[in-house]
Amino acid sequence: MKQLSNYRRLWMVLVVGAIALVLAFGLHLNFWAQALVTVLGSLIALLMFIDMVKTLRSGKFGVDLLAITAVIATLAIGEYWAGLIVLLMLTGGDALEDYAAHKANADLQSLLEKSPQKASLMIDGIIKQVEVDQVAVGDHVLIRPGEVVPVDGTIIKGVTTLDESSLTGESRPVDKVEGDTVMSGSVNGDASFQIVADQKAADSQFQSIVRLVKQAEAQPAHFVRMADRYAVPFTLIAYVIAGTAWAVTGDPVRFAEVLVVASPCPLILAAPIALVAGMSRASQSGIIVKTGTTLEKLAKVKTMAFDKTGTITQGHLKVTDIIAKPDVDKGQLLVLAAATEQQSNHILARSLMQAAPDQLPTVSHVKETTGGGVQATINESIVRVGKADFAMPDGQIKKVPDTAVYVSRDGKYMGCVTFTDSPRPEAATTMAELHDLGLKHLMMISGDRKPIAEKIAKAVGLDRVYAECLPGDKIEVLKGLPATARPVAMVGDGVNDAPSLVTADVGLAMGASGATTASESADAVILKDDLRRTVVAVQISRATMHVARQSVMVGIIICTVLMLIASLGVIPVIFGALLQEVVDTVTILWALRARSIPIKEPDVKPSAENKTALS
Repeated sequence: MKQLSNYRRLWMVLVVGAIALVLAFGLHLNFWAQALVTVLGSLIALLMFIDMVKTLRSGKFGVDLLAITAVIATLAIGEYWAGLIVLLMLTGGDALEDYAAHKANADLQSLLEKSPQKASLMIDGIIKQVEVDQVAVGDHVLIRPGEVVPVDGTIIKGVTTLDESSLTGESRPVDKVEGDTVMSGSVNGDASFQIVADQKAADSQFQSIVRLVKQAEAQPAHFVRMADRYAVPFTLIAYVIAGTAWAVTGDPVRFAEVLVVASPCPLILAAPIALVAGMSRASQSGIIVKTGTTLEKLAKVKTMAFDKTGTITQGHLKVTDIIAKPDVDKGQLLVLAAATEQQSNHILARSLMQAAPDQLPTVSHVKETTGGGVQATINESIVRVGKADFAMPDGQIKKVPDTAVYVSRDGKYMGCVTFTDSPRPEAATTMAELHDLGLKHLMMISGDRKPIAEKIAKAVGLDRVYAECLPGDKIEVLKGLPATARPVAMVGDGVNDAPSLVTADVGLAMGASGATTASESADAVILKDDLRRTVVAVQISRATMHVARQSVMVGIIICTVLMLIASLGVIPVIFGALLQEVVDTVTILWALRARSIPIKEPDVKPSAENKTALS
């Protein structure tokens, strides 16, 4: 509605201006031209006054008072053409603000334009076009060349190459084969393929991102309120200069000459446009920032806290060591453990199978005990693999500090296989660069055991570790930080991180491999599976706020210089009104620089595929 109102006022001024030109120069009816412009100017001044009152009631001080005074002053001294130019500047500035904000937000809104609407459902070999909302989990869907994937799914037939750039920020096409998962919103290449739907359209990756985009609205950040506060001294300075010029010369025209160059637009436009431009720049790097407030807080952040599993680490365990008894062969120990666990769905069983040889001995009488382990018969021997007290119920085993499965055969302890969730390859680089940016407090808040958490933290260069923390404990850690360590940003990816992301001053979700709850609770979502994007987010935030401050100050300085010159009577009212347009253009163009902030993109290869659990 506000946008329509701004454009409507601009068209009113343009139409009345055209009519006034015809009356004055075509029909030589100067009186009626002046009367028309005066009536219009008075009407818009009244509307602006009403808007100003609403602004004051919201607890902010706007700069509309200057504009209202300038319009009234020019009309009062009969400079109605100057008044018309001021009106054109004001209404045009508001309309230009809407256009610039829309232009800066184009990268975010492009996701909405690619939203899939139809799906090719395969029923008994027949292809049927249906609305995307009609696709159910388990349905078979055909994706043709060039089409947008309508729902999250798994490829069951065909191979293809997908463009996932709008989702992950990765410009390189991704090859997909049978068994791979695909994300809704991806653009298919030149080959058709079939998927089985893993999610409904409303729950799929693309719709999750769309919900984030819809939240990315231009909300007034604290810095914008600072800009509003600049309006108080700026308005006083303008009135003092204009009043002094009038008092010294005794000419009321001098008062109007000063006020018409006292453009309020640097304060009205600069900060909001810079913030929206910065949000757009972040989206180009695969970071969805939901509000301008997030950018300001992130620019000032002093502490950054990280979850461990899936955030600092790769999120999946790998076999790192085989600790066998002196009389046991390590290779034999791994084969026995893998053969016993090969039918289990436990995460450690899958890790064992990845490290085991292809040929495993035959097992029988397999019995799995939930929370304990697996027992099986191999070559007439009973093998038990699992926790220490499961492998040797009646014996004492010296436990290792790492995650491990313990192995016994016929009641005799043979050794253990240890697993470690390795740090992301870019984790250490990320921490070093955050330290270089001046963040002195980098910490891990993890639910894992203290020895494991401390080992990971030391490997990547974190400053402090809080281990064995439940979600409630994580909140208490964040709340207990001193004021000198704030603002604090929290980076996480799991459902259990959602409360922490809300509690922190800034919540950053690793959306490429994270949970929906975490992403929707966060203030910003990193769409690419790359931890170093946290560094990029801080860099963009700081650069954006720097541009915003520059824009405000450049506009104020230019206006102040013009007011001092106008007080000497060397700038006619009409020419002064035209200079306002120059100031507005300079301010807006300066603010839009935030959209092209030069940032060195990460060159570290991500540790895992850009896959998602957002949906």
